[in-house]
Amino acid sequence: MSTPAAKATPAACDLLVRADAIVTQDDERRVLTDAAVAVRNGLVLETGDYTDLEANYEPARRLDMSGKMLLPGLVNGHTHLPMTLLRGFADDLPLMEWLERHIWPVEAHLDEDLLRIGAQLGCAELIRTGCTAFMNGYFHEHVTGEAASNCGLRAVLGEGFFNFPSPFFPSAEACWETILKLEGRFRGDPLIRTVVTPHAAFTVSPEILKASFELAEKLDVPWQTHLAESPTETSACQGKYGMRPVEILRRNGLLSPRATLHHCVDVTDEEIGQLAGAGVNVVHNPASNLKLCSGMSPVQKMLDAGVNVGLGTDGASSNNQLNMFRDMGLAALLGKVRMGDASAVNAQTALDMATRRSARCIGWPELGRIEAGYPADMIALDLSSPNLMPVFSHVSHAVYAATGMEVCMTMVAGEVLYLYGEFRTLDISGLRKEATRCAKWVRHASEN
Repeated sequence: MSTPAAKATPAACDLLVRADAIVTQDDERRVLTDAAVAVRNGLVLETGDYTDLEANYEPARRLDMSGKMLLPGLVNGHTHLPMTLLRGFADDLPLMEWLERHIWPVEAHLDEDLLRIGAQLGCAELIRTGCTAFMNGYFHEHVTGEAASNCGLRAVLGEGFFNFPSPFFPSAEACWETILKLEGRFRGDPLIRTVVTPHAAFTVSPEILKASFELAEKLDVPWQTHLAESPTETSACQGKYGMRPVEILRRNGLLSPRATLHHCVDVTDEEIGQLAGAGVNVVHNPASNLKLCSGMSPVQKMLDAGVNVGLGTDGASSNNQLNMFRDMGLAALLGKVRMGDASAVNAQTALDMATRRSARCIGWPELGRIEAGYPADMIALDLSSPNLMPVFSHVSHAVYAATGMEVCMTMVAGEVLYLYGEFRTLDISGLRKEATRCAKWVRHASEN
């Protein structure tokens, strides 16, 4: 009589998460049902059938997300987090009037205390709506970095500068020291990275753009800027330099895989070919582009040409939300209208833009998937929400049906930041009081 084979000893893991479905966003874009994820040291160990993983692992903790679907944490490729302070402050205005007459005058009076509150509010909104990483651009970026690190979010920080003096820097070059200090301050922090951030081709001269790119090369970090956001911007560039925005970057050797360009609304077919050939990254901001009436970016054309296009919300003052689910849906819907083709920017494409593609845009390509060996950044959507019933396609529901309010769990590196209405790393009630105080300050600053 043969002796029964001994059962293998279950392997240790930190966490085992069970869910009705896992939208993995791996290379095959598998959607697993009645599945689980094993996590150890902040990384995914394995995904697969729940019964198999339950037998194969002995977890220190279990998280039962039955009735839920797991997605990779969404990645916001472009935002200005502290601008939550200006949410709803100057609505229904075109880009240049909005900036020059309303936003910049108030920003001139911001201090670190106000920026900290704005950054914390932004982090809370990102966590609540399932975003686990973001690329930022603003002032006193160490404040946003501290807020993100303290609450457990991943952030790529960019200290913004212009060609002209600002309340923060007398010149663009004066920002260099701050950028170097910022990079040194967060070096070694597993959640925080940096990016060099000139504002735009119409507010920063070609010479300074080039010098800032050389700084990014020296630090080996990404380089980001607003580009071709509207026809008005194009006209400003042509008036100053006799060139369109993309041509300014091309002539100065700034079209590169290191570059992430935000908006790219007013771009020609020839320019799209140049972006693709240079391997640049583009972040689409549909809600902001619509609200400022900047136009509709030719996203499908860029994708077809081979441009990596991610997704961002822009700041809460030009979008009014930091909700990536809304921008996912808008990206898909606008993409169809822009092309006159209902198959353009389909649901899978939009989800890719909000996960894997945005991860590449922020220089963190290992994010945006639930796969063995990658960071355990995950979110869960409650499938009992009426707008998510019935389920024919989990990807379709994530893009077209979800609002972001179905998010019931947000996790970064295996640590739960939000679960069933509870913020675990933020004092949300305290933030509500601070937000009220800040609103009074903004009203006063705008009147003086």
